[in-house]
Amino acid sequence: MKFNNPLKNKIPAGILFLAAIVTVSCSKDDPAATVTPPVDGGTPAAFNIASITDTYPGYGPATVYQWGYRNVHDPSIIKDGDTYYCYSTDVCYGADIRPGIQVRKSTDLIKWDFVGWVFDQLPAMGSQYIRSFNNPRTNTSTQPFNSLWAPYIIKVGSEYRLYYSLSSEVGRLSVIGLATASTPLGPWTERGLAVTSPPDTSGTTQTNAIDPTVVIDQSGKHWMYYGSAWDGIYMLELNPDTGLAKSGGDKGVRVAQRGFTGNRINGNIEGPEVIYNAQFNKYYLFIAYDWLQTKYNVRVGRSDSPQGPFLDYAGADINNNLDDSPMILAPYKFNGHSGWQGVSHCAVFKDDGSQYFMAHQGRPGIDSYYMDLHVRPMYWTEEGWPIVSPERYAGVEQTAIATADLVGNYEQIILGYQVVPGYAAEQTDPNFQTSIALKLNADGSMNTDVASRWTLTGSWLTLTWSNGFTDKLHVERGRDWENSKTSTILLSGLNNSGTAIWGKKID
Repeated sequence: MKFNNPLKNKIPAGILFLAAIVTVSCSKDDPAATVTPPVDGGTPAAFNIASITDTYPGYGPATVYQWGYRNVHDPSIIKDGDTYYCYSTDVCYGADIRPGIQVRKSTDLIKWDFVGWVFDQLPAMGSQYIRSFNNPRTNTSTQPFNSLWAPYIIKVGSEYRLYYSLSSEVGRLSVIGLATASTPLGPWTERGLAVTSPPDTSGTTQTNAIDPTVVIDQSGKHWMYYGSAWDGIYMLELNPDTGLAKSGGDKGVRVAQRGFTGNRINGNIEGPEVIYNAQFNKYYLFIAYDWLQTKYNVRVGRSDSPQGPFLDYAGADINNNLDDSPMILAPYKFNGHSGWQGVSHCAVFKDDGSQYFMAHQGRPGIDSYYMDLHVRPMYWTEEGWPIVSPERYAGVEQTAIATADLVGNYEQIILGYQVVPGYAAEQTDPNFQTSIALKLNADGSMNTDVASRWTLTGSWLTLTWSNGFTDKLHVERGRDWENSKTSTILLSGLNNSGTAIWGKKID
């Protein structure tokens, strides 16, 4: 079964994101209350970080247990003991793949092993809900898409809760279901439907039950956030004991929406991720903007309460008709590389200490159908805003960086943005942000401008430009993936207008 682009003319592209870019196989989805756990594919070959490539021709269903970081879309990651587990959407570049939610594991966030699927088939409860509605195009029972999207994993007590998204070609006819297990690898048992979105022809309810995330607040209440396209991101309270909606049939309230150009929405809004950071006593809502294959980027708002309002860098409620900032991750291109696009629908998680990470798909500019798992270190500014590294995590040793170490030449990227209203048909250009030259001179000046100065305090570099901009950048050691350089100095932060600034030392 193949889903093709003509559907995008009937409903917003956010619902159909897989339909336009991948094919999925047909399989039966007979009711089954419990499914078997994933099966490990055996002992993998010895690992070399240089084996991680942008593209991976030939990695289809026959090589699934060799996929590793390949074919990853919409990841959700949890750490259990010394192992990270990644759950992701059912996708495969250039081939059919069975449904079930893909599962991978890693002990270092670099080498990933594919270990199987959550489900043996489409989950019965979600499938039955979608089939209960008539498809006006065929005048028969609506069939669910034969793939599961955008899972979310959370541990509550000793129970692992895995939320999945299942949709259809009928506009907004979708569902978020819940399965539970006592281990990260199952076996998993369906528990119910957390939230549904029926095809409301009256237009009064514009939710879309896709892309769940859950946060447990400081009082112990459980909140789910979800949504793709249509009316934005919604929030509803869950029953902590069941993981389902506290009030049956509750769709929640909207907490975020997109801006408009004239009478046209600026692009998609989907893929929320919510975390609580105790250091700043705030809740952070990360959101995916725009078309997933090209302009996909990450925005973030924060709040003192899980119920919002979530505010942007300028202090505006993100539940407005504006495009909000900061934008902390967007399509980019360093010299000598095709660039990375589609870098959103993120997972945010921690190690056993205080180090945060952001995981997401990355699509190489040379061929945007490939989907690689990217994991980036994430840091926090003094003002309490998250920033992400310009390079993927590679386990590089973090030795002290002195002022003298910073002197030299860099590639700098300023994460700008050009509004292109629309979806797949309109947002064909990823709007790569390309690098420019930056030189930190030994006398504390920058480039050829003696009035622009740089200073290092601890792990933070301040660039004070003569034009009035000030960049506050975290310094770290990391891999230069574009040049296969084991270690260099990386810079990431925000300027005084809330624009993300990246850099990497090249000599």
